[in-house]
Amino acid sequence: MMHMTFYWSKKVTLLIDSWKTDSWTSYILSLLACLIVSIFYQLLENRRIRLKLFASGKQFPAEIQTPLIQRKLVGSRAKLGVKLAGAVLFGVSSAIGYFLMLSVMSFNGGVFIAIVVGLAIGYLFFRSDGEDSFVGDSSCACA
Repeated sequence: MMHMTFYWSKKVTLLIDSWKTDSWTSYILSLLACLIVSIFYQLLENRRIRLKLFASGKQFPAEIQTPLIQRKLVGSRAKLGVKLAGAVLFGVSSAIGYFLMLSVMSFNGGVFIAIVVGLAIGYLFFRSDGEDSFVGDSSCACA
């Protein structure tokens, strides 16, 4: 039975029928997985925003370092490659965001807290350095 209100239990089904927790160990491991995926989501968003800044040709702020990306784009093939990489990052990031949203819709309180804490930790480490102000992106966790 699907819950329609928040509940607190170690028994939860996440995303697929075979991902069910019935013990504290499986529940804690599932919460840890949600936390790690949430942090990874923020890392992907950070990389996507950096790539978007790079592709737009804007100057990077002094605090944003990109040692692996060269600033010289030569020809339309390189620009197409950057656009394609940005589209792939956007697609993967969106898919992870929607999976996180669907996990929260399990209405399990622990899953909700794990995902929100993971998003906050990821934001703290990967996105709180001010680069979001340079690109007009949505702050929605699944956009």
